[in-house]
Amino acid sequence: MKKIILIIFILAGWLGNYIYYNNISIAQLGSLDSEQTSNNNSFECDGRTYCSQMTSCQEATYFINNCPNTKMDGDNDGVPCESQWCN
Repeated sequence: MKKIILIIFILAGWLGNYIYYNNISIAQLGSLDSEQTSNNNSFECDGRTYCSQMTSCQEATYFINNCPNTKMDGDNDGVPCESQWCN
């Protein structure tokens, strides 16, 4: 029984670190759909933070949902790059 509890604490700590270091909110964890999951294979966080560095709305959306310190949603409505890609 003690081993099970220890494993649960280790997994909870790992998940907490994963969420923290990948800048993921709890709401985003529950709302991953197949489109977002398929995008995970084609995009990766590489330090880009601005709309001018993106090539599509899909890419910009991936970045604001999965990468830290992005600067692509000025009005904080969850839609990035509204004047360039996601209009």
